Amino acid sequence: MSGYTLALEFPGVTGREVIGTFDGGEMTSDAGVLLISAADRRIGLVSALCEGMFDRRQGCKVKHSLVDMLRERIFSVAMGYEDANDLDYLRDDPALKVACLKRPKESDVLASQPTISRLENSVGRKELLRMGMRMARLVVSQLPADTKEVILDIDATDDPCHGQQELRLFDGHYGTYCYLPLYMHITDQTGRQRLMGTLLRSACGRSTKGVMSFVRLAVRVVRLRFPDVRIIVRGDCGFGFGKLMNFCDSQGVGYVFAFQSTKTSAEMALPIQMEAARNHRWVGEGCREYGDVSYQAKTWSRARRMIIKAEASGGVVDTRYIVTSDNAKATEDIYGWYTQRGDQENRIKEMKLDLCSGRTSCHRFLANQFRLLVHSAACVLMGVLQAALSGTSWAKAQVGTLRLRLLKVGARVVESSRKVWFHLPTSFPDQKIWEHLHRRLLFR
Repeated sequence: MSGYTLALEFPGVTGREVIGTFDGGEMTSDAGVLLISAADRRIGLVSALCEGMFDRRQGCKVKHSLVDMLRERIFSVAMGYEDANDLDYLRDDPALKVACLKRPKESDVLASQPTISRLENSVGRKELLRMGMRMARLVVSQLPADTKEVILDIDATDDPCHGQQELRLFDGHYGTYCYLPLYMHITDQTGRQRLMGTLLRSACGRSTKGVMSFVRLAVRVVRLRFPDVRIIVRGDCGFGFGKLMNFCDSQGVGYVFAFQSTKTSAEMALPIQMEAARNHRWVGEGCREYGDVSYQAKTWSRARRMIIKAEASGGVVDTRYIVTSDNAKATEDIYGWYTQRGDQENRIKEMKLDLCSGRTSCHRFLANQFRLLVHSAACVLMGVLQAALSGTSWAKAQVGTLRLRLLKVGARVVESSRKVWFHLPTSFPDQKIWEHLHRRLLFR
């Protein structure tokens, strides 16, 4: 109805009527997207990704540029809108428009869901590779200039499919039709772990699919910036195969992998298991014993150091095996260092739960790889915020916490002839953190 303003009455307070009306003007509930935009400007991520894309559209018919659409999609994912359908109403949001370098009152709105979907389905395999390489280089460029050692953690997870997506297959381990994407995180000497790359894979039953090329490209990117850096690859038993270890040996790359028990390794572990069972009587639950042996599997080019850990608990001796290229450190130190890879599992959970990386619901496989790349880019931008918060009580806050507490902020947007004002709540409790981020992202 023309000229009609909805008014809602609520229970009164101390003799006053409480009425809600939808006449507040230009407002947003996502003022924090300005910080996401500042993080992107700081490292130039969206522009770098666009350099790897090819625009096949007719120039005279183009209304939304690639960089505008990519900004819109990545920023909205970072703000918690993982579905392209959300853009049908977000395209008018004044904060998102300003973050995408548009004025809030411009008549031209941002791209809608059909336009974004066409973009997702237009990207080819070579473009995806170029975009992934550019993102990896930007992540490596954020490492400290004096970096001497980096750790490349690699792991896979399940991405259940709920439709008829290309290359979806049934995985017996997870008991569902799914994809099995690979994740690689890089950790420098400060201990900060950053997402370096992601690779979507079908559940073909081979955990090694795509691993060689993934690691090879990662090593190349790291050494482009740090030619003399020490690189260590760390992963579970799905990645400790001969071809990868042979490659690491040839490139001077260290490694620590878990190893699945074989008949020969089980026989080697018997004395250590017996020692753990014997000492359990005196030490009690959780008694651990370590062993150090030389072992060569059939597919290995040479014998390698294997560390065996036997732990007696609950009447059972649990045995684990680690293969490493490090022949100097003590067995307990190497095993303890390997167990730190569990932190990558937390980062993967963060991607899946807080950034909804499982929204690979396009029919085409490459379109789903593009979606995974978009969610990965959003993770990289959130990582820039996390790095900027170092030295504060927010330094270890996860993505979901940052979004809920810092980014989901309401604001009234007022545009004048010279300025665009975002009037944020006077009672906002984390104003100092906003000031800190503003200073670190825009002026450092």
